[in-house]
Amino acid sequence: MAHRGNSAAAPENTRASFERAVRDGADFIETDLHLTRDGVFVCIHDPTLLRTGGVPVTVADVTLAELKRHPVSFGRAGFETEFVPALEELIALLLPGTGLALELKTDRFLEPEVARRLGEILRASGLLDRTAVLSFEFERCRVVKREVPEIFAGFITRLGSLPPKGEAQMVGPFWPVLFANPFFVSRARRRGLFVAPLDERPDGRLWYYRLLGCDAVLTNDPAATLRKLGRARL
Repeated sequence: MAHRGNSAAAPENTRASFERAVRDGADFIETDLHLTRDGVFVCIHDPTLLRTGGVPVTVADVTLAELKRHPVSFGRAGFETEFVPALEELIALLLPGTGLALELKTDRFLEPEVARRLGEILRASGLLDRTAVLSFEFERCRVVKREVPEIFAGFITRLGSLPPKGEAQMVGPFWPVLFANPFFVSRARRRGLFVAPLDERPDGRLWYYRLLGCDAVLTNDPAATLRKLGRARL
């Protein structure tokens, strides 16, 4: 799972990072979703552009057009024309079979209409059966799941807790949890949960995740991780 695209090679959550991750051969592209003032789903982790673009613009307070006035290059040379992409822009880059993992970053996803609109976009794109919605705040996923029953829902946890039985299909434990409790994965699997550790730099711990039987790994550098897994594209 490419964390915010290939965020090692390009600014996170940009077209460049997503294109690179797709070329690398990532199975899933992970991104974060906020909504603009005009209700567009956009791929950005933070609620503002302060960290990514150096300007104190709040995503929820501006339209998509206004958001597109500000590059999000982190000041990195060669990426000056990268802007916050709309979800549909990411979808257009995906190859057949590539999945999406969408971390829901705002309580707007508690609104049933917002949840339904997200489902409509994914259904129209043919992606509904290969999209997961994720959040530290599982109620956001619960609402989306209620409005879009076909979607795959996941719970991200830093404390090692498990989601209520029967409400999620996936759990993403912060990686130290798996060292503190090696039985976490087997316990989750007994509940029928897909397990993907929250570990942006997993390469030195891949052996352990394989030993535990994890289902997927997250990575900032899918090209490097795929090489380590023996799956690199030529």
